Amino acid sequence: VTMSNTSQVQGYTVGILTVSDTASTDSTKDISGPTLKTVFEQASNEDNTFNIIRNAIIPDDFEQIQDIVKQWSDNENLDIVITTGGTGFGVKDVTPEAVEPLLQKISPGITYAMITTSLQKTPFAALSRLVSGVRGKTIIMTVPGSPKGAKENLEAVISVLPHAIDLVRGGTGEKVHAQLNTQETNNSRDESGHQCVHNTKHEHHYHEHEHHSFLSDSLTGPVTQRQRKSPYPMITVDEALKIVANNVEVLDSVTVPVDENLIGMILAEDVYAKEPVPAYRASIVDGYAVVASDGPGTYPVVGVSIASDQPEAIQLKPGQITRITTGGVIPDGATAVVMVEDTSLVSTSADGLQEDSVEIHVQARDNEWIREIGSDTSVGTIVVRKGELVTAVGGEIGVMASVGVREVRVYKRPVFGILSTGNEVVNHNEKIELKFGQIRDSNRPTFLAISKVTGFEAKDFGIVRDNAQELENALKLALSQVDVLVTTGGISMGEFDLLKPTLERSLGATIHFGRLKMKPGKPTTFATIGSNESKKLIFSLPGNPVSATVTFYLFVLPALRKIAGYNNWNLPIVQAELSNNISLDPRPEYHRASISFDHTKGKFLAMSTGNQISSRMLSMCSCNALLKLPEKTDQLKELIKGTMVNAILIGQLN
Repeated sequence: VTMSNTSQVQGYTVGILTVSDTASTDSTKDISGPTLKTVFEQASNEDNTFNIIRNAIIPDDFEQIQDIVKQWSDNENLDIVITTGGTGFGVKDVTPEAVEPLLQKISPGITYAMITTSLQKTPFAALSRLVSGVRGKTIIMTVPGSPKGAKENLEAVISVLPHAIDLVRGGTGEKVHAQLNTQETNNSRDESGHQCVHNTKHEHHYHEHEHHSFLSDSLTGPVTQRQRKSPYPMITVDEALKIVANNVEVLDSVTVPVDENLIGMILAEDVYAKEPVPAYRASIVDGYAVVASDGPGTYPVVGVSIASDQPEAIQLKPGQITRITTGGVIPDGATAVVMVEDTSLVSTSADGLQEDSVEIHVQARDNEWIREIGSDTSVGTIVVRKGELVTAVGGEIGVMASVGVREVRVYKRPVFGILSTGNEVVNHNEKIELKFGQIRDSNRPTFLAISKVTGFEAKDFGIVRDNAQELENALKLALSQVDVLVTTGGISMGEFDLLKPTLERSLGATIHFGRLKMKPGKPTTFATIGSNESKKLIFSLPGNPVSATVTFYLFVLPALRKIAGYNNWNLPIVQAELSNNISLDPRPEYHRASISFDHTKGKFLAMSTGNQISSRMLSMCSCNALLKLPEKTDQLKELIKGTMVNAILIGQLN
C-alpha cells in the first residue's frame, strides 16, 4: 500500500514504512504510521516543512524491508526514511537486522536519545532494538510499532533532524543552529535540571500514568499547555467504518415467543417447519369433490365438506360427488375437485334446501384443485434462515406461526445511551427563556426519534456540564447500563472539550480514531472500553446538530445493526441524479438531500435541502438521504445538475 505525492515538494521529504504482518493485510490496523505522519505535520513550520511523499505497509519480511529502504534512499533520495514495527524481541522482528547493513554511517546519538526518552516512561523500552544512521543523503531511523513508542521516539529527535539533513546534504548547518539558538529559551527543563527532549506542550501527556502515553490533553494542566493542533491522525470515513466494524461483536441470543414483539429482531438460528402446510388434503376452490375417472355426467351429492375443526367423515365412492368449500377436507376416495362454475344443479331435496344431484360439465384430472399434505411447506423445511430480519411486513411471523413454531432464538438487541455535554446546553422542553449564550438540546430528541423508527432501545442520560468529575461520573453511570454510548459535544480543541481526555485518562478507554476527513463531523471520535466479552462502544459525536445527526447515521446506526446481528448492517445506497448544481468542499461531504423516484426517467432524483452549514438543522428537514460527494480538486470544483451520485438512504423514499 504505497502512496506518493507527485507535485514539486519543498522542504524535507519523508517516507514512512510500517512493518507489520497484521497491518499489511488490513491497513486499518496501522495506527503507528498515521501517528508518525501527525508528528511530522505538527513539527512543520515556515522554516522546516516535513512532506510525507511515501507511505507503505509491508509484512515482517527481511527482503521487502531492504528493498523499500534502498528504493527510497538510493533512487528517490528522500531526506528521511523512518520505519515503525519489528524492533522488538519477537521471532519475526527483523527490522534492525534488515536496516543496519544498509547504513553507511551509524548515528548512536539519535538512537540513544530515542531510547532514553522512552526509558523515562517505562523500563520496557530497554527491549526496543532501535537503529539509526545515514545512507547516501538519507537519514534512516527505526522506531517501535506501538503508536505510543513511535510518537515519543520521533518527538525526541525531530527538532535536530533539520540540522542533520542540512549536514548530510553537504551544508554547514549554520541556519539551523541559528534557529535552535532562538528556540533554546523556550525549551523546558525537568526537576533534575536536564533539558527535556519534548516541548512543554507534549510533556503533560505522560505524567498522570507512568506507563501510558496519551494523545489527549491533561485534565489538570493549564490551558496554556493545551495542544494547538489535533494529535489524532486524520483518516477517511471508509477507514473509520472498518475500525468500527472490527470492534463490533454480535450480542448473545435469547429464546422468545413468536409474536408481534419479534419485529426488528434478527434470527439466530435457521427455523424449520414443525408441521406440514396444509396438514390435510384441502380443496383450493369452492366446488365438488369427485372421482376423476367418472368423467362428465350427473351425480348424486352425498355430503358436504367445509373448512372446519370437526369435518364430516365422508367415504366417497365412484359415481358420487361431495359439495366442498375452499379449504375443506378432501373426502377419502375423492381424486379431484371440479369448480362450481363448471357444474349445474339438476335436482334438489323435497324441501328445496339441499342439492340432490348436480351435473359435472368437464373432465377432471387427478389431483386437480387439491392441495396435498405438505405441498406448501413440508416438515423439516427451512422457512426462515439465520440472520434474516423479522420485518413489520409480517411474512416471517406469519410463516413461522403457520408451521407450528411457537418460539425462536434471536440475537439480543443492543441498548444505547444518549448523553449531551456542555455548560450552554439546556433541555429542549424547559419552559424558560434562554439566557444569553444558551442553546436548546436538539441532539437527544433527534436520537430518541431515530431509536423509535429503528426499533433500538435508547436510554436518555440527560445533559452533563463541562466538568471533568461530573463528566466521568455520568459516563460511568451510562456505561453500566448500555451496550453503546453516544455523546455529543466536547470533542474539539476547546479548553472545555473534556470527552477525549476523560475517556482516555479517567476511564482507560482506547480511542481508535478522533479526527475524520469528512464534512460535517471532522472531530467524530470512536472509543472502546473493556474486553471482547464485555466491550462497550462509545461514539463521541460533534455538538453541532447536523454533524451529530449525520455521524449517527454513518457510524452509530450501522454499529447497532451489526451488534443486533444484521448480515447487511450498512445502510442501503442507491444511485441518484442531481437536480441542481452543488459546489464541492475540500473534504468529502455527506450532503443532505431529498430523493424520490421519477417514473418517467426511471431513476432517483436528488434535491439538496439547501444551506449545509453544520449548525443548521433545517437541512435535515425532509432529508431522506446523504449524498456522498467527493472532495474538491483543481480539476473538479462543482458537480453539475444531472450528475449521478451515491445516496445513502436514511429515511423513507418519496
